[in-house]
Amino acid sequence: MSADVFIVTEHLGGSLDDVTFELLGKGRDLATSTGGQLVAVLMGSGAEGLAAELGAADRVLYVDHPALADFNPATHGAALAAVVGERSPQIVLVGNTSMGMDLAAALSVDADLPLIAYATGVEHGADGLTVTSQLYAGKMHVESRPTGGRCIISVMAGSFDGSAGRGGGSPEVESYAAPASIESSRVRFVRLMEPEAGDVDITQSDILVSIGRGIQSEDNIPMAQELADALGGAVSASRPIIDNKWLPKTRQVGKSGVKVKPRLYLALGISGAPEHWEGMKDSQLIIAVNTDPNAPIFDFAHYGVTEDIFEVMPALTARVT
Repeated sequence: MSADVFIVTEHLGGSLDDVTFELLGKGRDLATSTGGQLVAVLMGSGAEGLAAELGAADRVLYVDHPALADFNPATHGAALAAVVGERSPQIVLVGNTSMGMDLAAALSVDADLPLIAYATGVEHGADGLTVTSQLYAGKMHVESRPTGGRCIISVMAGSFDGSAGRGGGSPEVESYAAPASIESSRVRFVRLMEPEAGDVDITQSDILVSIGRGIQSEDNIPMAQELADALGGAVSASRPIIDNKWLPKTRQVGKSGVKVKPRLYLALGISGAPEHWEGMKDSQLIIAVNTDPNAPIFDFAHYGVTEDIFEVMPALTARVT
């Protein structure tokens, strides 16, 4: 086993995801503590140019193969398992994203390594590795200390500062041959399905009035729309609203929706699950309204109100009109 720290990069459409730089920043600290190298694993087809953006790493292991052109949990998982199996890093950091969760779970089985998921904090010191994770949609935080310190950690997006991972540098790029097994994978990538453009592009709105389960009924959405109109913003929503087909998919904020960065994010009746937090964590100002004082949304909101949203919404609308 080496003392190296591996981070698994994510990219789509020729661009690295923000979580990659967050992992690089934290990985740099961990590698300094373990005394090993920080190694970025980059998988793709014709994607070697992205290595130039991974300057915070000491080395980039690049796995190139046509079967890795688009994300496929089977082919990417096999390639990652081959790399980790041969190089035996001490710590593997993966984003707790839709892609990362597939990879981390499979790697845990293939490499026979423990997996600590939903991590929000990772520290390595004299007493070894300590990982803080969220459970029950963020209502509980637990600390794990893996025996021997060797493990896989899937990290919640937004847990670490991405700017630390965007540092300059020219890491050594090492080509790594993809395992032959990926050519006979039973899973095939067919196409990427993206939502059609909606009537409102919430990613461009400076003010979002976002609704969750607390809205209770589709009939109550006009009340939120009235507030959004008064504020000069748009209505967005958490996943339950979209699953009920009360609003189109283009209005969904979160890991399975879109990422937004408004000046004001007004969360009405939203509990604040990690998947939702991932989509709105970069909002400049977050105001949450929820009758449950223990709702996870209050852990990261700048301001919170434990009142009924059906009293708050009309009061705010009246105040700003």
